[in-house]
Amino acid sequence: MGDLDDLTYGSYLCELIDIAVQEDESNRELFKIFVSCFYLMSKKVVDLEVMARAFEVKLLEATGYGLNLEYCCHCKRKINTSNYISFQYGGGVCENCEKVNGMYVSYATYNILKFLVKVSIDKVYRISMKKEEKDELYKILSIIIAQNYTRKPKSLDIYAFLKKE
Repeated sequence: MGDLDDLTYGSYLCELIDIAVQEDESNRELFKIFVSCFYLMSKKVVDLEVMARAFEVKLLEATGYGLNLEYCCHCKRKINTSNYISFQYGGGVCENCEKVNGMYVSYATYNILKFLVKVSIDKVYRISMKKEEKDELYKILSIIIAQNYTRKPKSLDIYAFLKKE
């Protein structure tokens, strides 16, 4: 399955670029991140799921949909950690504010997401996650991507179908 994994995740990154970036739009920083992901994949030094989640976070940021996980998106208080992501406001919600139009997550997942926002793509090979955290991140980021772009990527859905067979 190794080659299929690389092919699928490579295709997924291309699909995200196609969905998020307008034709003739230039985004050098996103291009560097994109190329770095393919380099990491070619060297087989990164967990493909972790890399994909990191790329999604960087893509959202580069296209103006970055997540605010440092401050409550309602009251603007500094947040050390949280267990709720607001889809409506694109960020974390502190324990004192109302939690609507979002999703509860584990504290670990919130902290991993916060780390992915800060870390450069070439350092993601250092991150390890449990399956539950990977699944939670995939769910959160899939919803955010579907809400902010005109199309939803399908590469990973096809991959999941093939792996069940």
